[in-house]
Amino acid sequence: MSEIRIQLISPSGHAHDPAAMTRGVARLREAGCTVDGVEVLARTERRFAGSDIERTADIDALATMQTLPDIVLASRGGYGAGRLLPHLHYEALGERLRNQPIALVGHSDFTALQLALYAQAGLCSFSGPLLADLGAEPRSEFSWQQFWITLTSPMASMAWSSTTEAGLDVHGPLWGGNLAVLCSLLGTPYFPRIEGGILFVEDVGEAPFRIERMLYQLHLSGVLGRQQALVLGSFSQCQPGARDNGYDLAAAFAQIRAVAGIPVVDGLPHGHAAEQLTLPFGAPARLRVDGHTARLEVSGYPHLKGPLPVSGAENP
Repeated sequence: MSEIRIQLISPSGHAHDPAAMTRGVARLREAGCTVDGVEVLARTERRFAGSDIERTADIDALATMQTLPDIVLASRGGYGAGRLLPHLHYEALGERLRNQPIALVGHSDFTALQLALYAQAGLCSFSGPLLADLGAEPRSEFSWQQFWITLTSPMASMAWSSTTEAGLDVHGPLWGGNLAVLCSLLGTPYFPRIEGGILFVEDVGEAPFRIERMLYQLHLSGVLGRQQALVLGSFSQCQPGARDNGYDLAAAFAQIRAVAGIPVVDGLPHGHAAEQLTLPFGAPARLRVDGHTARLEVSGYPHLKGPLPVSGAENP
């Protein structure tokens, strides 16, 4: 396999931790990758990584590049991707990228782009580490290895411990991402109508009652009822407040289990946490629970041809 080419984009917040970005770029280059677009890491316009026009142009440029990169990697999340959605050239992006083995990777606020690109252009992407995550100190070997294994394999298989009872075996397109971003696009042209899907969600810094409220929004709007299962990822820093009287995340999730009418599987190692899977968004998947072990198999997504890159330096 030739050298892997990575194009950086910054569709959301500016690089408030330059050291993490520098480490991320260094680790990718140490692994044998070419990293382009590093200039986006220096852009700042208030809380954003450049103007709306600049950030939109970074994405639209994928439709006209003479040679496409192998991976398009978002630098970080935050907020701002939603402002770009009405301005993207979806038809041109779809025509250029739909049948190309190119991986668009990110999570958090990047969920907005994933939803829109799937809804408007039928493009599959990956919910996985940001450049900031790959530059975290210390580096998560789990996240690093999962990133490369998934992107260079025709099928991804993962297992984790869950409190969900055994007996589940469902098939459907895998999709989801950050819960708050998902709910922010409900009722818009950028929210895909997926029937019989396997929906995964995660979030950070939200109180348990807010988590329940957003899940209820998905329930009352009919989104949950159209899915085969709801999969709960990590919900970091989501602590109850002084007035909650013991109402915590467990109580919120128990309530959703009681009303959703579909299986709810917890424990997925994905989200705003050190250990993070790389999940193909929009690809056919199978979810099983045997004992208290959940297993997810995903195939039919764009992947890179060839062996894994070298592991990279531990702490360059």
